[in-house]
Amino acid sequence: MGNEEKQRYSAEELKEFEDIILKKLEETKAELTYLRETLSKKNDPGTDDTAGNSKVMEDGADTAEKENMNQLAVRQQKFAGNLEKALMRIKNGTYGVCVESGKLISKERLRLVPHTQHSIEAKLKQK
Repeated sequence: MGNEEKQRYSAEELKEFEDIILKKLEETKAELTYLRETLSKKNDPGTDDTAGNSKVMEDGADTAEKENMNQLAVRQQKFAGNLEKALMRIKNGTYGVCVESGKLISKERLRLVPHTQHSIEAKLKQK
C-alpha cells in the first residue's frame, strides 16, 4: 500500500508522529524557558565589577547578545506553536496531508519536519 493509494496515516503511524512532536515540543519549551530565564537576569553582576575601560564595549556586546537571544526565543516560541498546531491536526485527522496537493506528505519529511503542512514538492514550488 503506497502513499499514492492512502488518504490518511493509520492510528499507529499517527502515534509515532505524535511521540516525535511531543518530544520536540518538550525540548523546545525547555530551551524557551532557559532563554527567558537568561534574558530576565538584568541585575546579574557577572563581570561588570571587574570591568574598566572596556565597559562600553561590553555593554554593546551584551546588548547584541540579548537581541540575538530574544530573536532565538521568538523563533522557539513560533516553533512550539507550530508543533502544537500539528498535534491538533493529528487529533482532527488532517495531519500529514499536504495543504497544496491533498496528498500524503512522506513519512521521512514528517520525521524531519513534523510540523510541516507541505510535501517537499509543494514546498519547492513555493520558492
